[in-house]
Amino acid sequence: MMWRGHGYWGYGAGWEGWVMFLFMILFVIAVVATIVFLARYFGPSAPPASPGVVAPESAKDILKRRYAAGEIDRGEYLQKFGDL
Repeated sequence: MMWRGHGYWGYGAGWEGWVMFLFMILFVIAVVATIVFLARYFGPSAPPASPGVVAPESAKDILKRRYAAGEIDRGEYLQKFGDL
């Protein structure tokens, strides 16, 4: 008989079976971690923007809009633009 005195996979019932089980668990964890890493590394860097979402205006865009609307004069525009 081939299985007499041995554990399930032919290993002893002692520590050898536990070491093999631990290595198998670590191997599965390493494979899953590698797949997750590769998916994040080679995947898209940011999710695509939704059609209804508008990007926030920058400070320079707000300043240009205010100058174009006549809310501020040229001197104030140039001074604030220089500050930015």
